[in-house]
Amino acid sequence: MNLYRQLWLLILLIPGIGLAPLQADNALPKGLRVYSPGPAPVFRLSDMDNEAFALDSARGRWVFVHFWASWCGPCRKEMPAVQRMATLLEDEPLLIVMVNTSEDEDTVFSFLGSYAPDMNSLMDRDGQVTEAWQPRGLPATYLVDPQGNIRYQALGGRPWDQPEYLAFLRSLSRSDGTN
Repeated sequence: MNLYRQLWLLILLIPGIGLAPLQADNALPKGLRVYSPGPAPVFRLSDMDNEAFALDSARGRWVFVHFWASWCGPCRKEMPAVQRMATLLEDEPLLIVMVNTSEDEDTVFSFLGSYAPDMNSLMDRDGQVTEAWQPRGLPATYLVDPQGNIRYQALGGRPWDQPEYLAFLRSLSRSDGTN
């Protein structure tokens, strides 16, 4: 038996490896994908009220990092669902971090007032944080585990307020992110 087959057989036989990742992927809501764990790019940004937030201050809990812009059609469609999700999950230990990409405060304020009046957003005024995260488009959402690693990604708008997404986010927020 060649080395490749021996390794494959070993992977299938070791408990906890084998087919477990495939089963976990099947449980993901539509549009989410497993992200090869790696450290989330750290950032420090301010919101419209000039309140600073540093991502590394959120260690120990799951973080929903959401990149968006007002000119983005899918962002406009998705934002009310993000606000409803935030309301429905307000008692969960999940931290929701919105990051606007390269727009001014007036534009962001006007947009949020129309689409998600209860939400606040960090301001990536020069786009450098967005560039460091390298989304392939907007909106883009990353789920960062309590150790500071990106674990899941969603590209494009998602119905975050729907039961399958809420159940997934609730289960994440209650886990330590090590499995």
